[in-house]
Amino acid sequence: MARTGSASVPVSEAASRRGLRGLFGPRFAGHTMAADHLGALSLPVGDDGVVIGDDGEGRPQMIGFHRSTPYDVLLIGGLWTAQVLALRAAGTGARVAVETGRAQEWTSLAQTAGAGLECITLHEVGRVPPMGATVSSPVVVVRDCGMRPPRGRVVSSPWQSVLTLLPYLSPVAPRLMRASTLVGVQRVSPQEAQQIGRILGLTQVETEALPTLADGVTLWCSGRERNWVMTTATDAESGLLGMPRRMD
Repeated sequence: MARTGSASVPVSEAASRRGLRGLFGPRFAGHTMAADHLGALSLPVGDDGVVIGDDGEGRPQMIGFHRSTPYDVLLIGGLWTAQVLALRAAGTGARVAVETGRAQEWTSLAQTAGAGLECITLHEVGRVPPMGATVSSPVVVVRDCGMRPPRGRVVSSPWQSVLTLLPYLSPVAPRLMRASTLVGVQRVSPQEAQQIGRILGLTQVETEALPTLADGVTLWCSGRERNWVMTTATDAESGLLGMPRRMD
């Protein structure tokens, strides 16, 4: 269809008005629909991102690390879950930079992940270089810097998300929880659960469940949204990382 002013006319008619000549294909009457049927039209658009596991009803849950706005994720949990997330983020085409003081725990993963390509790189704490994230080359920075991670030189920015891992609640955890868009909590002590519950505004039932969580289960919180997710390793992941575990 060609548009002239506010009225739509067939392309062939518009061309004739301009004195154009040529061959035209078959003409169709077009598709019409009553106005009151428009509500039945839909365009299925699913969430995209890194699959982090399934909810209680078996539905896949995802984290959309690749965003045009800064995105900070905090995981109070085990190294195993952080490594699964890093591996899956690399599988979506992201460059993953791991800032860690225990490189020996990440070396095998980094060497295996890219099948010879450096899709996961390891850096000493405070030594992550500018990554140059773009829409076509997104970055996920994983900060595995212990109980008191220093303020990083490389922060979240468009197309560069930051995932910070805390093994347990620490003095910096309240600040990080309040500053993060998404917070994941795995099994913690009852005392830690009470403090986390107050900061995140969890219900008493949710708070009391935290010390009882099985390995691989995470409560993900974003604002008032809560999702219990079970992360299950694929065969390749379990061969590389072993079975889900909370303790390292």
